Amino acid sequence: MQKILDWVSRGFDQSSLEFVAPGSRRWRMGTGPVGAQVQMREASVLRRLLKNPEMQFGEAYMDGDWTPENGDLLKVLQVGLNISAHRERLTPFRRLRRSLAAFAERNTPHLSRRNVAHHYDLDNEFYKLFLDAEMHYSCAYFEKPEMTLEQAQQAKCAMIARKLNLKCGARVLDIGCGWGGLSLYLARHFNARVTGVTLSVAQHALALQRAKAEGLDKQVEFRLQDYRDTPGEFDAIVSVGMFEHVGRPQYQTYFDQINARLAPDGTALMHTIGRLSPPGRTNPWITKHIFPGGYIPAPSEVLPAIENSGLELNDLEVWRLHYAETLAEWNRRFQRVRGQCAQRFGERFCRMWEFYLLASEASFRADSLVVFHFQMAHGRDRLPLTRDYLYR
Repeated sequence: MQKILDWVSRGFDQSSLEFVAPGSRRWRMGTGPVGAQVQMREASVLRRLLKNPEMQFGEAYMDGDWTPENGDLLKVLQVGLNISAHRERLTPFRRLRRSLAAFAERNTPHLSRRNVAHHYDLDNEFYKLFLDAEMHYSCAYFEKPEMTLEQAQQAKCAMIARKLNLKCGARVLDIGCGWGGLSLYLARHFNARVTGVTLSVAQHALALQRAKAEGLDKQVEFRLQDYRDTPGEFDAIVSVGMFEHVGRPQYQTYFDQINARLAPDGTALMHTIGRLSPPGRTNPWITKHIFPGGYIPAPSEVLPAIENSGLELNDLEVWRLHYAETLAEWNRRFQRVRGQCAQRFGERFCRMWEFYLLASEASFRADSLVVFHFQMAHGRDRLPLTRDYLYR
């Protein structure tokens, strides 16, 4: 097995991942100093991992077949991601693998509803346990290091509103509105008339309740609707954390729809996770257990669709470690209620969820993931010439 590990990690000398079985039997992946250690239930676990590392590393953790040394799962995942990224660069036929992966992202309206239900219709009460009070399930903006999660999510909403350059009473389309946090924020602070669309039955129901409870149900309309079916003209269009579910075959349709729905003097903002590395593919464990049909884009995959839509890119901003800090806080809150979640969903679910949160955090800290803000309009004179208006 050591020879296989040497082959898998050949040329990687930054650090190594050590696998330890009962009786102190040890194997190492990588030739650098030991960066993290995996304690296996038995030696045969290593064979399981080597058969299909991308899938079995997470599933074996879910099954309790291995645990991180000192409980530091984040450290194990950071080292593992570094080795995996190095291995991917050496893999032949990378373009073919990406093409085959894109085929699985053909998110028709039916498949989109099914994929959304898999994750977002899980249970509203569960998400309330670890999200902020307004239930924003996307990257917060830590404008100041000492901010709480609640403050950072509100700072994110404020920044997005400034980038939309909203006027009082503006007509806003919120694509992928989730539980309604951003839509309600824009209605409260800008008297905006907001149409929020989602495919999640659970999110839609709670968003309607929240709007009614705040007396904003005449001002904010939440629809259980596919963005491709949304009619009308809007002064501003915003999409936060939804583009990751669109899938590459639908990119042109997505931006064509924004172009068609955006008023001549309107502004659109897309907030999405992206990669600083060249185009790749989605980890199969994430596809199976967390986000079926999802894909995180490189800018080179997004920009052609914007260019061909007729929209003009007015600004592109990169948020680097904000999502890592957001995920770290989500995990801290999840760990506080882990026992409660285990009683309700089972230990395997809890291990899956913490693996997802920490693998995502590791990807923002040690891999190439960031958040992009694509700001678009129909012309280059719609917005101020400098970014000063965003920071006053």
